[in-house]
Amino acid sequence: MNVLVWLAGILFLLMTLVGGKKGARSFIAIFLNFAVLFLTIFIMLDPNADPIILTIIASTAISCITLFYINGVNITTKTAFLSTVITIVTLLFFIVIITETAMIQGFSEEEIGELYIFSFYIGVDFVKIGAAMIIMSTIGAITDIAISIASPMREILIHNPSISRKELFESGINIGRDILGTNTNTLFFAFFGGYLALLIWFKDLAYSFGEIVNSKVFSEEMITILCAGIGIAMIIPLTSSITAYFLVRTREKEEMSK
Repeated sequence: MNVLVWLAGILFLLMTLVGGKKGARSFIAIFLNFAVLFLTIFIMLDPNADPIILTIIASTAISCITLFYINGVNITTKTAFLSTVITIVTLLFFIVIITETAMIQGFSEEEIGELYIFSFYIGVDFVKIGAAMIIMSTIGAITDIAISIASPMREILIHNPSISRKELFESGINIGRDILGTNTNTLFFAFFGGYLALLIWFKDLAYSFGEIVNSKVFSEEMITILCAGIGIAMIIPLTSSITAYFLVRTREKEEMSK
């Protein structure tokens, strides 16, 4: 416990020194987002609760905290929020189909060995739970991409007020291309870092390559990474188009009012 407190204190100090008030708000936002996730998980335990609806509500709340609480309410955060919500809703229904088709819902053989003393008849739709878990794993990356594109586009418009909507959209796409590879690689290596012990266990049990690839626990994580990558690729043109539209429209209204 003391180690956790010290690490949290060091993180808060560094975030405050580097980011100032925004850094301090970012630190608080971590715990607010954790509270949202924790509350969502508990509500999902109710058999009458719909995990898909809860996931959309929780993702919206997390996006509000990440965008509006940290960066304030402005046209940049509004367009990033709108892009995030559209991407999440679209991706969620796509993930439900993928989860059901790939049959990755529920517990894997590797996990059942530790849970055999518990009852698996908990009255929860594991397809929806699996889809919700994948979305929760990708919401951070999707929101980060949205604000990383919308904010520079606003700066481009400020420094080049005569830029057209098409040129501004193309600038957003170019920004997205620069950060697309780094974010997808971050998700990929986060998987291998978190599941390194599992991969070593596969080797000790002499799993063949085919058994590893077809195991539920491995497929589940790879589908999570691929779906997150799809979400990142989707939100780049979406954020670019929405931000370009609203920024140029706001500029035109300001010019007409003068």
